[in-house]
Amino acid sequence: MSFYKKIRNIAFLIEPEKAHKLAISALKTGIHIPSNNNSELLKQEVFGLTFNNPIGLAAGFDKNAEVPNEVILSGFGFTEVGTVTPLEQAGNEPPRVFRLPEDDALINRLGFNNDGMEIIYDRLSKTKKRGTVGINIGANKDTKDRLSDYQIGIKKFSTIADYITINISSPNTPGLRDLQSGQHFQELIKLIKAHKIDGLKTPILIKLAPDLTKKELEIIVNLSIDGGIDGLILSNTTVERKDIMNKKFINEEGGLSGRPLMQKSTKMLRDTYKISEGKIPLIGVGGIFTGQDIIEKIRNGASLIQLYTAIVYEGPTLINKLKKELIIEVERYGVKSISELIGSDIK
Repeated sequence: MSFYKKIRNIAFLIEPEKAHKLAISALKTGIHIPSNNNSELLKQEVFGLTFNNPIGLAAGFDKNAEVPNEVILSGFGFTEVGTVTPLEQAGNEPPRVFRLPEDDALINRLGFNNDGMEIIYDRLSKTKKRGTVGINIGANKDTKDRLSDYQIGIKKFSTIADYITINISSPNTPGLRDLQSGQHFQELIKLIKAHKIDGLKTPILIKLAPDLTKKELEIIVNLSIDGGIDGLILSNTTVERKDIMNKKFINEEGGLSGRPLMQKSTKMLRDTYKISEGKIPLIGVGGIFTGQDIIEKIRNGASLIQLYTAIVYEGPTLINKLKKELIIEVERYGVKSISELIGSDIK
């Protein structure tokens, strides 16, 4: 058993949200494992931004943009803060995070708990960024106009974000996923397009749910391409509970993340790459624990990947391990850059 696994057994005695706050506090005080073992093999340019390596920290960890630089210095190629809503909100009632160790998975129903746009904007604007920082934006639970909330977020953060992610796929805000369908999604695309016509240069990405049907996905992808969306993130957490070994929390409401999501999210990634014919950059998320998992996502269409749950189960040394594994894998394929592998299983 690794040293972290021994510590993890003790850490898992702590309630998940308290453990998360301790992790943020540790990073704030400078406790992190530094990493600079980036290789030119892993470097690439995606939607006009340069990434030293393709591994990003998904939204949900640094909700309030407290430690973006510390995350970058820990070895990530980029980080995504948030989800941020126009107004501060507490989120759903606890308990709202559940560990499923048998499955290397988490269930959460946090509900966009965050400090609100004003505080987070002020915090980020005073931070001299050490790398690429995206901002994930959402709508307040009690808002009467969700599209307006996204418009506020785009206007607020377009001057300081390296990219903005539109989160319309969390299962933990009632009705939010409706924005992925029909007229609602068309209105969202129209809103974003208007900002681009007015001169918006910040890349805009949309994060989708893995529970969409193939037909729904086709409509979304085609509208996104026509609307000039810069990228899609595939995927958010799932409400499905297929093949879960943990019976204690299997019926808890919320989104499931971790290993059980790997196959489902990778299939969605592959389908999206086929539908789009590689015309829009994709970020693969869900179930990534090894360098081989990353290569699988990339060969199925991802330009970049994000993870979060794996850090909970594998610890802070995981990033260095993943980059070493990735370099070996890329060298094994005999290519000059990891970007040459994007969609290679499909091509």
